[in-house]
Amino acid sequence: MKVIQHFERMKIAFHGAAREVTGSCILLTVHDTDNAQHRLLIDCGMFQGERFADERNAEPFVFDVETIDAVFVTHPHADHTGRLPSLLHQGYRGPITMTHPCLSLTRLVLEDAYHIMEENARRSQEPLLYQKEDVESVVNHCTSVNYHESITVAPGVTVMFHDAGHVLGSAFISVEAEGKRIVFSGDIGNDDVPILADTESISTADIVVCESTYGDRVHEGKGERSERLKEYLVGTIREKGVLMIPSFSIERTQELLYELNQILLHELKTDVPIFLDSPMAIKATEVYRHFKEYLQFDESILSDPDRDFFSFPNLRETLTVDESKTINDIPAPKIIIAGSGMMSGGRIMHHLLRYLGDRNSMVLIIGYQGHGTLGRKLYEGANEVFIYGQRISVRAQIKAIGAFSAHGDMNKLTRWLHPEDGKIPQKIFLVHGDLEAKEIFAAHLREELHTEIVIPEVYSVHEV
Repeated sequence: MKVIQHFERMKIAFHGAAREVTGSCILLTVHDTDNAQHRLLIDCGMFQGERFADERNAEPFVFDVETIDAVFVTHPHADHTGRLPSLLHQGYRGPITMTHPCLSLTRLVLEDAYHIMEENARRSQEPLLYQKEDVESVVNHCTSVNYHESITVAPGVTVMFHDAGHVLGSAFISVEAEGKRIVFSGDIGNDDVPILADTESISTADIVVCESTYGDRVHEGKGERSERLKEYLVGTIREKGVLMIPSFSIERTQELLYELNQILLHELKTDVPIFLDSPMAIKATEVYRHFKEYLQFDESILSDPDRDFFSFPNLRETLTVDESKTINDIPAPKIIIAGSGMMSGGRIMHHLLRYLGDRNSMVLIIGYQGHGTLGRKLYEGANEVFIYGQRISVRAQIKAIGAFSAHGDMNKLTRWLHPEDGKIPQKIFLVHGDLEAKEIFAAHLREELHTEIVIPEVYSVHEV
């Protein structure tokens, strides 16, 4: 093996999701066996907050885009992919690599983000970050790979994708270079997800960049999750109200449909209409069906006559705008699943505008709500909110089920950070989390793992 001396050490720079949840963008600088430098970008996501597209998304990247050698994407959510069109627009011409399902879903995410931005621009004069043709440009630069497929970037520099169990096709990414192994978590999946494989273990790692979205808490168990969902269904039917479930179109919606299917098939016999009012979720569910070999499910699903755990007689998919409008004509009780998950745009806004003031109705939050978002304000108990410039009194009940989150909690992340070889990573960087959550998780990990835990600042550069 060729021995080299490096004039510079490997560096990790954080250009997003540092001391906040969204905007994932990490620049890794490494050297190959000939001491040539290579710059790898892990994710290129959108900042999200009170507005669907934060103003920072329109700013130029602070690094030289044209010097990036390769981009690797952990999973399709907008806070990991949403600035890819801007990256190309500013001059990047290299490959963008992700798993096969991730590529199909990324296209849907970028198309959906464009439509939401287009609506917000029409209503509130918010800027468009990219044009529709930019989505095609991203897809044309993408290559897709399998899990565990070794990708040689340069002599002595390899990359591999491992199943993160977060959403269909999600991955944590390992990079081997300069005699070190660096692992980037992306988003790590929850325990007991009924339709995805479990998160793979880390085999070995010197450095880990780990998400911490729910690093400060422990989710409810799987059984409690189902019981609470059934309780809210029964309550909505009894009170003749409207149950609104703002849902992220990828994974949260599919997992929710699975749970609803099981409840209606085996426990609760009712003909209450359930509307899936999200074009993106409908299309994403088709992608899930297409890549069914990546999925797993309980054997009980075999008792379902159609063996399709994403559909059931009560479910009505409203793909078009006209179909969506017909939901208003259906008397309560009814259940509406619609995006966006943080209530920062999309069709859920129209339903909230209509039913948030109804004491018999309920908003069920099943995912993380970013600071400044409408969802966060409702979660924290706001008595009134503004939707499309209208002041709305909040009379509907606001409930949450944390176990529906696609993110692992403190216990899951702590287990994942114990590599199979028994050697604790020398250094762990915490990203993707509110600062308070990171600080709680960091203190926990220092006590549990006895290793260096770093909460990086945005734009900070660290030698490793």
